[in-house]
Amino acid sequence: MVHVLSSRTLLHPTDPERSRAFYGEQLGLAVYREFGTGPERGTVYFLGGGFLEVSGRSDTPPSPALQLWLQVEDVTGAHEELRAKGVAIARPPVREPWGLIEMWITDPDGTRIVLVEVPADHPMRYRPGI
Repeated sequence: MVHVLSSRTLLHPTDPERSRAFYGEQLGLAVYREFGTGPERGTVYFLGGGFLEVSGRSDTPPSPALQLWLQVEDVTGAHEELRAKGVAIARPPVREPWGLIEMWITDPDGTRIVLVEVPADHPMRYRPGI
């Protein structure tokens, strides 16, 4: 069995500086570490229990199959904050049939980011009888 000690999602954007401005300044992700020099240097951001590394450069945007799922404490507050920072909101917060409150945004290359609030009464937080 593979014993995983840490993990991260690697993202090679078409414009690294623009993506660093989005993830670091607009989304406000905290920096875990930086490495290298120049415009294609690497920046690794905290993502709660994981990491997002923005490094290098790609001639094409990431596949639409790549999406980021980020749990936040207050999705309505995140919506207001991100809208004020000029982040394009693909879909405002909506309570889904499965009980989560989700909002969708996209990064500069079109990668969809789902911001999720797990309500206090949702089974992900509360399991009666256990």
